[in-house]
Amino acid sequence: MQLLATYFPIGQPSQVQVKLYEHNVPAGFPSPAADFTERTLDLNEFIVKHPASTFFVQVSGDSMQNAGIYEGDVIVVDKSLKPVHGNIVLAVVHGEFTVKRLHYAGKKVFLRPENERYQPLEILPDMGFTVWGVVIHVLHKV
Repeated sequence: MQLLATYFPIGQPSQVQVKLYEHNVPAGFPSPAADFTERTLDLNEFIVKHPASTFFVQVSGDSMQNAGIYEGDVIVVDKSLKPVHGNIVLAVVHGEFTVKRLHYAGKKVFLRPENERYQPLEILPDMGFTVWGVVIHVLHKV
């Protein structure tokens, strides 16, 4: 996994504003009679809720493909969120980054892949396990 960018620099992150059409676009047949209005959308407001604790990481590997996270995607990670059962997290195990689903089973902790080709990883005390943050968005091309 490659670290694309760490934390935003101190101060205001740059703002990118794009047009947002205030009309839902159906995935079926279009409605030609619909009026289209527009406003701007600040991508920082849409994607980044806590700038001081949010960073981006580029994903390598296919262990999370069934969760919609693919090789080359960029995940948005928020360190300020408390990781809970079922969250997809960026974790460190044995000094290596990994993205997996956090799973508690009684007193045991597992990191579960979202690809049947991989097995869950039970977290043991000697593994140097740390959750760096919770994945809040995935950015990928379609």
